[in-house]
Amino acid sequence: MSDQHSFETLAIHAGNTADPLTGAVVPPIYQVSTYKQDGVGGLRGGYEYSRSANPTRTALEENLAALEGGRRGLAFASGLAAEDCLLRTLLTPGDHVVIPNDAYGGTFRLFAKVASRWGVEFSVADTSDVAAVRGAITPRTKAVWVETPSNPLLGITDIAAVAQVAHQAGARLVVDNTFASPYLQQPLALGADVVVHSTTKYMGGHSDVVGGALVVSDPELAEELAYHQNAMGAVAGPFDAWLVLRGIKTLAVRMDRHTENATKVADLLTRHPRVSQVLYPGLPEHPGHEVAAKQMRAFGGMVSFRVAAGEEAAVEVCDRAKLFTLGESLGGVESLIEHPGRMTHASAAGSPLEVPADLVRISVGIENGDDLLADLTQALG
Repeated sequence: MSDQHSFETLAIHAGNTADPLTGAVVPPIYQVSTYKQDGVGGLRGGYEYSRSANPTRTALEENLAALEGGRRGLAFASGLAAEDCLLRTLLTPGDHVVIPNDAYGGTFRLFAKVASRWGVEFSVADTSDVAAVRGAITPRTKAVWVETPSNPLLGITDIAAVAQVAHQAGARLVVDNTFASPYLQQPLALGADVVVHSTTKYMGGHSDVVGGALVVSDPELAEELAYHQNAMGAVAGPFDAWLVLRGIKTLAVRMDRHTENATKVADLLTRHPRVSQVLYPGLPEHPGHEVAAKQMRAFGGMVSFRVAAGEEAAVEVCDRAKLFTLGESLGGVESLIEHPGRMTHASAAGSPLEVPADLVRISVGIENGDDLLADLTQALG
């Protein structure tokens, strides 16, 4: 399908070719491990074993590449599986990576507890500060890692500016685009080399699948990643790939509603006496607002806020919420609430990535906005 089509059209049609046998408009779930070959070494359609390739996964990967404007997409069993494959493809022992001072706790754990044992070093920098990124780069830096918006403090990084700094140093720029989704932001067009997704979140969108993805423009890097993906094997299963592909079809309309509701929630929180700070890039007072407005279509569905009375009060807000479900993850149609310091970011405790103890993170769903405001009002007391 032509990449000249609009995002909404690509989301529904890219990779979604009608089944040639039956005409089914939804790609089949090829729940199969192996394939009949047309003679020794004669692969039918390029398929031999579903770790290497599967038609349902191929459909998703083509869709991912189209939405991010990349050359190739690769679908994994989880976002962390995608990150692990990327690290082991890009890096060797002794290499160095700059990571953000506000990142998903699982990403920090991967660097601090896994990659470091393999001899990969990292430095922490405030990636919203281009000078700080430049200062953290060493002669051994092979990658600069960015989340924007970041998790859980909703920090914003100027992708184009940091890409320039990384490339001047001979390093690649990796952007975790999970919070924004390709509907709101396309990092490859801004100079990034690799886009990372937890497709569990907004791409799947229904809290019923775990998956991850990488999208790249460089064909040589794409081949290297595909080789490592096959060699290590953490691929998306066919049913999981099918669920993500189904979710993507409504990504645009869901993100519009997520953003609409999140804007209302952020406005309510800024006026609430029990809230000391609201972190949402759509607010004019957010330090990254202007950059976000420049590189994003809209500001997304994630909001974090700090409770004035401290940690225990923040935990109580999470416990009192009813429509906002207390749970980890994000990006589903239902609204979620969590205490990052005790939940998703507990692994960052005691590190430069430790989050404030009074912080609450909410994933604003697509329910009726007034109902969500009423629930937060009663939870805050």
